[in-house]
Amino acid sequence: MELQSVYENLQIQDMNQMQKSAYKATSTGKDLILLSPTGSGKTLGFLFPVLRNLRRDVSGIQAIVLAPSRELALQIEQVFKSMGTDFKVTVCYGGHDKKIEVNNLTQAPAVLIGTPGRIAYHLKNDNFDPDSIETMVLDEFDKALEFGFHDDMDFIISSMENLSQRILTSATAMPEIPKFTGMKSPETVDFLRVHESKPDLQLRKVMTTSEEKLDTLFNLLCKIGNKRCLIFCNHRDAVDRISELLREKGISRETFHGGMEQDERERALLKFRNDSSKILITTDLASRGLDIAEVESIVHYQLPPKEDAFIHRNGRTARMNAKGFVYLIMTEDEKFPFIKNNTPEESLTGKYKIPEKTPNLTVYISAGKKDKVNKVDIVGFLIKKGGLDKDDIGLIEVKDTTSYVAVNRQKVVPLLKKLENERLKNKKLKIEIAY
Repeated sequence: MELQSVYENLQIQDMNQMQKSAYKATSTGKDLILLSPTGSGKTLGFLFPVLRNLRRDVSGIQAIVLAPSRELALQIEQVFKSMGTDFKVTVCYGGHDKKIEVNNLTQAPAVLIGTPGRIAYHLKNDNFDPDSIETMVLDEFDKALEFGFHDDMDFIISSMENLSQRILTSATAMPEIPKFTGMKSPETVDFLRVHESKPDLQLRKVMTTSEEKLDTLFNLLCKIGNKRCLIFCNHRDAVDRISELLREKGISRETFHGGMEQDERERALLKFRNDSSKILITTDLASRGLDIAEVESIVHYQLPPKEDAFIHRNGRTARMNAKGFVYLIMTEDEKFPFIKNNTPEESLTGKYKIPEKTPNLTVYISAGKKDKVNKVDIVGFLIKKGGLDKDDIGLIEVKDTTSYVAVNRQKVVPLLKKLENERLKNKKLKIEIAY
């Protein structure tokens, strides 16, 4: 497929410099270590070489991409689909219906994306043949090791005897690449120190006491107002505590951490993306690799003990030359070597209004891809049967058996009444606000 048509599908003019370097380094078939910061376009950095390696005359799986989290695996699938090729892609991850995955693997995709645990499960159960796989990508490899996927990755790689190219990506430099990866004299493309678009990050200390920390956060959020904001905590219980406080105050917010069910996590990110919520409270799980729209403010409710975690958190804002604010909620006795003493303080004296309600609510529809429903069907249904204008409809995400639509908050209640007994593609639907 011509690269130009892929660019058009992706709505870009060309690859960025890092992607060009990765594309050139892999052109001879050599293994690649791609080091590049979060938000720099690493996904396309390895998908362009993967696409170049795909052949139309091969019927089995040709490329496999391992990602450390379910959300990242789904995001890679979306990026590959948006390239607009006619190569089949399948994603497998923990928490997803295994029967659906087995069915999807029956007619082998050209590209298989998944988390190491689930891919290892399918391999052990002979649900796909690894012999045709020639290209392997280990995305966010440092994070995969950190999450404890060493043994699964070792097993998967050792099962693939016909690999001809391996691509490993990381957002941090690694002193040593483990032998089980099988990397042979790899080329290294290192963009960790290249700041093509140095972010304009403005750090502010917000001084408080342990007892007043929650109140301080609330006042800060009121001062920040209706801007998209990520609140980072070190522990899940802090995430839940803040969420409860904001619920009591009537502020829309979503939570995201490893103790939540997969569908809850996906729904939280979806509502944050589609402007049903401007606030996402999270652990470091959301600091890397996730498809989160531009975030104007980062709040460290609890600062991480290590500087690299601090850097990754801050990488969620001020991307692509934008400005971003980073607020550090601290007590006098807290000292962090990576926080400069002369960091300016943010004053919270003054009265601030509670942020206005978000413009959208998310509506759940009980039909998805398996029901042959797509975005165009949903838009038509909501306009014709629900009486909405096109401007009332925001981001639509269609999953296997469900769909989620951002709808103008003012129009949601009348919409639900109008659609009470309506059918979509002859299917009776359950339609409700997604909580």
